[in-house]
Amino acid sequence: MVTERDLGSAGIPHIDANYALAQHSSTAPIEDAGAIVRSDALIQELEQADVVVIGTPMHNLAMPSVLKAWIDHIVRARRTFTIGPKGKVGTLRDRPVFVAIASGGRFSGERARQPDFLTPWLTAILGMIGLHDLTFFSVQGTGLGADALEDAWLNARAAMGDRFAIPVRAASR
Repeated sequence: MVTERDLGSAGIPHIDANYALAQHSSTAPIEDAGAIVRSDALIQELEQADVVVIGTPMHNLAMPSVLKAWIDHIVRARRTFTIGPKGKVGTLRDRPVFVAIASGGRFSGERARQPDFLTPWLTAILGMIGLHDLTFFSVQGTGLGADALEDAWLNARAAMGDRFAIPVRAASR
């Protein structure tokens, strides 16, 4: 079974004061429980997954706010990580996580012209909840013209090897 969550069109509300109250208070009003119910549902989806695939653009050197909103819902104290003498420890079962990043500029390699705050942050935050088996792929330089786009797809395909059967031309349409 494949569960697909399109954050761009489905929209996940950002966490707010009601979420914080519901998470940290046993006396939070019942109307505030909606944020926790939503968070629990997203965490349950993640717990049931054998493999996680995240596809995201890099916006302004980092992630779009909809991805951050999803992460804010799935990274929850006493639910997906615990806090103890050694710091924060993830409670989720590790599984393969594939992260595909598209960027108009180049953020890695010898022709990089912008910093990358996205991959180190995702590595840290997903690791904090127990997801360490991360593989990153990128399609970089998509804003630099048709030739650069074709090169970006070829480089991404080469980096993926034979793990995925994605035709380069079909994927770039």
